[in-house]
Amino acid sequence: MALVNYERDGQIVTITLNRPEKLNAFSDELVGALSDELHRFDMDDEAHVAILCGTGRAFSSGADVQQRQLRSREEFLRLGGPQGRGTHSSDLLTKAVNWKPVIAAPHGYVLGLSVGIVLECDLIVAEEDTRFQVTETSRGLGAGKYWSLMHFRGGAAFTMEAALTGRFFTAEEALKANLINRVAPKGKYLDVARELAAEVARNPPLSVRSTVRLRRWYMDRMSREVMHMAAPERLYLTEDFQEAARAFTEKRKPGKFKGR
Repeated sequence: MALVNYERDGQIVTITLNRPEKLNAFSDELVGALSDELHRFDMDDEAHVAILCGTGRAFSSGADVQQRQLRSREEFLRLGGPQGRGTHSSDLLTKAVNWKPVIAAPHGYVLGLSVGIVLECDLIVAEEDTRFQVTETSRGLGAGKYWSLMHFRGGAAFTMEAALTGRFFTAEEALKANLINRVAPKGKYLDVARELAAEVARNPPLSVRSTVRLRRWYMDRMSREVMHMAAPERLYLTEDFQEAARAFTEKRKPGKFKGR
């Protein structure tokens, strides 16, 4: 069974995360498969707009903690962080050739790494009551990248609250904070996303892609500045991060954090 499904209807492509038994948690393999299908969309001459969604109960529960956050110290040092070589999620939308727009259509839960992927998409349509959470805060990894992406979208004061508390927030809160474009009724999020995609697709494609390319260039520059600033901290090597990751996989509350 494919980890990511690709389906085109006229000019609109639907790219679907297909790891429902793991709530579409992003393993290295899933990131790689998504990268392949986004490249396929980028190269598809008949495709003008893509919709990114997920199967099952959630868009995605975030990074596959078992694989990505329980690596050995030696592996972390070799990779420079939790993400596998050649499967860094920040590259998914910034290595395009034709710069076609991608609309994120999340539902259920959008946690951790998947919050970043959704915010990096060009437009966002979320099902009502979709719950978002920056889990990096409680895992000891820092939320600088997510703060910057929310700030880039115009999240203002809400951005800092979401990043520092790591609390859940809803699609309705995200819309009010200018983080997403539309909230869709239950069961209708793909329909609303397709309506928005059709609106975009009616325009001259090169005009649309010029705007997408400019936005992603600024977003990529900002994200890489943030990652460059955070890299020397190497929070993925701290005791607090290791305890938080183990506690999550062992389904228990973490012990007292030590600040080291």
